[in-house]
This record gives sequence, C-alpha cells and structure tokens, in this order.
Amino acid sequence: MTHVATRHAIHPEHARAMDTATLRRHFLAEGMFAEGELRLVYTHYDRFVVGGAVPAGGALTLDQIAETRTPSFLDRREMGIVNIGAAGRVEAAGQGWDMAPGDVLYLGMGAGAVTFSGQGRFYITSAPAHRALPCRLVTVGEAKEVKMGAVETSNKRTIKQFIHPLVMESCQLVLGYTTLEDGSVWNTIPSHVHDRRMEAYLYHGMSPEARVLHLMGEPQETRHLFVANEQAVLSPPWSIHSGAGIGSYTFIWAMAGDNVDYTDMDFIQPGDLL
Repeated sequence: MTHVATRHAIHPEHARAMDTATLRRHFLAEGMFAEGELRLVYTHYDRFVVGGAVPAGGALTLDQIAETRTPSFLDRREMGIVNIGAAGRVEAAGQGWDMAPGDVLYLGMGAGAVTFSGQGRFYITSAPAHRALPCRLVTVGEAKEVKMGAVETSNKRTIKQFIHPLVMESCQLVLGYTTLEDGSVWNTIPSHVHDRRMEAYLYHGMSPEARVLHLMGEPQETRHLFVANEQAVLSPPWSIHSGAGIGSYTFIWAMAGDNVDYTDMDFIQPGDLL
C-alpha cells in the first residue's frame, strides 16, 4: 500500500503568522514509517520527495504515483535510500543490493520500479534529475567522514557524507547524516541558510520520550518545532535549520537545488538570531 501527501511551498511572510499547529502541518512530516506500507511526502520545494518504506519481512514496490504523472516514479528522478533499520534489500534496474544498517543506496534516473524487502526501515529521498547516472551502494565504511564541533560548545559530532561530490556523482541530490557524540546536543551551529537549495532533516535513533527542539524560520523571525523519533522537517531555502536534542540522536540531511556544493551556505551567528 502506498500513501502520498502533498506539501506546498510557503512564503516566509506567511510563515510569520502561523501558530504551532499550522507550522507542524506545513513543515513537519510525521508517520512516514508504518509496517507494510510505503508513505511519501511530495513537496513543492524543488519537487523534493521524502518518505518511508517498512516491508516488515515482506516486499513493497514503488513504481507509479499520480503526483509525478510519469509511467514510473524514477523516469525523471533520482533517489537516495538510507536503511535506518535492520538488514534489508532493495531491487531496481535489474540489480539487487543488500543493505546493512546505515548504508545508503543511490538510484539513478530511469531505474524503474523499486522493491524493498527484509527487515529494513528505508528512508526515501528523491529529486528531479536531468540525466541517468549509475546506481551505487555506498556502505558506512565508504562514506566521507568529517569531525566537527567541540565538547565546550556541546556540538561535537561526526558527519558522514554519502551522496556527495567527494564520494560519488549525482544530478542534484546531496545526502548524508550527522551523529552527535555523548554529551553533545547541538547540531548545525552556527545556523545557516542556503537560498539556492531546500533541505530535509530526518531525526532518528531517539528514545520514544526524547525530542529535538528544531529551530526554523527567518533569522530575525525564528520559530521552533519539537520533533520526535523518525519525524522529518522540511526546511525551505529561506529558513535556518539547527536544533538541540534530549539524549543521543542522528539526523539525515538531504538537499536539492541549484548546485551540489555542500559548503554553499550563508552562516547566521547566534547573536544575530531573534
């Protein structure tokens, strides 16, 4: 069974007047991981799609959805898949890949129907593509690892880059994930915006009672969302994105837009936030 929800783009002036429930309805993706189902969120931010597939020992196939008006979902798209569960398998383009926890699979444009199986919990990201590139499995050990932050600022963290120019080629999708070290809670500090790209954050690896305080909004009109395990935030190009969590967590960041330059961002120092 496949469910698709649509989220429209929001002007920053509109976001200023939103109450908590309205902010959550437009910018938070909840309930994407349901056993035996495929659930997608189709956004009008760079036509980006996020979602979850939980085959629960069976098999789920993503092929045609009405929202793209193409015979198959990947006819004009590329896809990045992260396994956040136990061992699983993905098949597409006449190939199959066994995915361990934390592995990332890139599927190029024209890969056809995608079948998920096993005990994996698969986080799906997808963006429009302009050319076909080879499918590739990037294991945890093959990712580019970057250490950032410090204990003194409570943001010591490890960034693993998977679908990234330093690791592999894609059309416009950039993806990786960041894990906070014990005792650190802050991610992506100082905050930043990148007007040329949207971004989605999936928070996972959290205990049921834990939450991340995700900061969003314009730098001088900040807002917040309290985010639970396996919920995602849709971050518009005009919005900051950073947060602090209760306990350990990992967040998967995925971007699409005008370029694939991970460093293309405009930093906002804490003293300039309101």
